[in-house]
Amino acid sequence: MARHPNRASESSRLRIVFSSILFIAATIAVVGGTGSSRAISQRVEESPRRPFHRKIAPWVIERAANGQKTQFFVVLTDQADLSGAIDLATKAEKGRYVYQELTNKSQTTQRSILQWLRERGIEHRSFYIVNAILVKGSREIAEALAARPDVARIEGNPHIRNSLPESAALAGGLSLPDKPETVEPNITYTHAPDVWAQGFRGQGITVGGADTGQRWTHNALKPQYRGWDGVAADHDYNWHDSIHDSIGNPCGNDSPFPCDDTGHGTHTIGTAVGDDGMGDQIGMAPLAKWIGCRNMDQGNGTPARYLECMEWFLAPYPIGGGQGDPLKAPDITVNGWHCPPSEGCSVNTLQAAIEAQAAAGIMTVVRADSTGPNCSTMEDPPSIYAASYTVGALNTGTDNVASFSSRGPVIIDGSNRIKPDISAPGTNIRSSYNGSDNDYASLSGTSMAAPHIAGAMALLWCARPELRHNISGSRTVLNEAAFFLAYKQCGTPGPPNNVVGWGRVDILAAVGTPSPTPTATPTATATPTATSTATATPTTTATPSVTPTATPTATVRPTPTARPNATPRPRPTPAPRPIPA
Repeated sequence: MARHPNRASESSRLRIVFSSILFIAATIAVVGGTGSSRAISQRVEESPRRPFHRKIAPWVIERAANGQKTQFFVVLTDQADLSGAIDLATKAEKGRYVYQELTNKSQTTQRSILQWLRERGIEHRSFYIVNAILVKGSREIAEALAARPDVARIEGNPHIRNSLPESAALAGGLSLPDKPETVEPNITYTHAPDVWAQGFRGQGITVGGADTGQRWTHNALKPQYRGWDGVAADHDYNWHDSIHDSIGNPCGNDSPFPCDDTGHGTHTIGTAVGDDGMGDQIGMAPLAKWIGCRNMDQGNGTPARYLECMEWFLAPYPIGGGQGDPLKAPDITVNGWHCPPSEGCSVNTLQAAIEAQAAAGIMTVVRADSTGPNCSTMEDPPSIYAASYTVGALNTGTDNVASFSSRGPVIIDGSNRIKPDISAPGTNIRSSYNGSDNDYASLSGTSMAAPHIAGAMALLWCARPELRHNISGSRTVLNEAAFFLAYKQCGTPGPPNNVVGWGRVDILAAVGTPSPTPTATPTATATPTATSTATATPTTTATPSVTPTATPTATVRPTPTARPNATPRPRPTPAPRPIPA
């Protein structure tokens, strides 16, 4: 039966209206949902008042893309103020104060973040030397943490490959054809034996080695190991291993005793304090003690490993963990590692840790970068920091800068800071190695130059106890006594300059004439021995890469005392700088 035309038309109009209503409703729902989603996304990703996504380092964003998890540091806004340590008179007071301020700050400010992480089952580890928490999580976790007002920034924890120098000559003990009959020439060139002759050999000073570990049983190191009493070994408070997740490492993970997986750390600590008592006089301060922390897995470091060792040096604790004791901290640390921003390290991550050590009265000696000879190749933490005592390398036996030694000024952080601070021999340095207890090797690098300065500082503090743990004053004395080398490259010739800093270290000039009552050992004599002066100090020859304005000779000054108008060094500031927007 045919429908009435008016009814059909009306029905059609109703269907159209109804369909239109449904379409409009659906459109509103979609638009509303999209708008709501966009608003939520906008609130999560960026607030006009607080664009917190900018707090997250690009390395973290890249590694945490597509749901991947990575390790990153959550650096808190509130950092400890350590300025009160400046007025304290002793290292013990400084150490206790800094340790207490840092731990109190981390405990009070990290509590809510730690609870948030625990509730969600997120892997994390708390640090206090920098008020930060290491987290393993996704980009969403990083964004949620960055949105918090108590978080300053999110920074990466990349694996860093340290290119360690290879041996020029490896052998075991007596089989070395160039086994010396006297002191190593690089040690003689610093005039350390002349300081020994006054009775000052580093006694009473402890040097900490942050490196690939140490072979503590080596004949040139065992007598100086603080954990060895001549009969038995006690590694508590004297050794720490920050390598927890290596695969196939010869030392394994969490080694309960000092172990060196490549030989680099055994070599560097040997140049600082080594002496086997049988002719291998390889170290600057042979009666100083040493302790060690492994912060590289066969050359591979991370900011977390570096921070863990610096935290342990600030207040060493027993094997396996426990309460830290700042009174057992070393006086000096020597550091042969780096953390390049080009590989994901933040310029700021380690700064507060270096400054905390300085505030606690610990002299932090670091190698210059090894990417010379161009200007402004000093780019990597910790060499770039004002609180680091940065050491450039000279060709041993001459006052010519080594071609690999990096130059300043430091521009990566915008400071234009002059670096290095001072220089020392750094080529063909013979020292202890890890193959056996009488293994030695000859290595070249800025890592080989740095322990000369650590040992020189041990001699200075042994001879002039009034300078102990006066970090700024001690640096000034060693700088002002250095044999000045006026290099024009990379800026004004100085002093200091951006090629060799204040010049080649001269520890005899820094120590000066013997005091009326030196704290000499019973066997020490006041006259230099024949072996102390067996190697003549050579004169300078020009190198192709740099042209000194004058040709300096390496003779000892008649009155080797520090100049009265020493330029003060910058005071450390404990809070790390924020990442620029």
